[in-house]
Amino acid sequence: MAKPVRASLGDKWITCQICESDLFREREVLLNSFGKEFLKLAWADESARGLICWECGYVHLFVNRDIALHRVKR
Repeated sequence: MAKPVRASLGDKWITCQICESDLFREREVLLNSFGKEFLKLAWADESARGLICWECGYVHLFVNRDIALHRVKR
């Protein structure tokens, strides 16, 4: 199972838009487009970093690669 992380962008900590938790699990998410799916080129689509809220499961998507992840000791 994924380990919880905290995330920041510069000096700002990221919290969940729904429940305001600051714990997430990270996953890469493909941003599929119809054209590339149709042509069986989905592997060439852009990807985003998904931060999934540890508490409520809401998925936050970021294409900004400057987001820093910080391990949480549990």
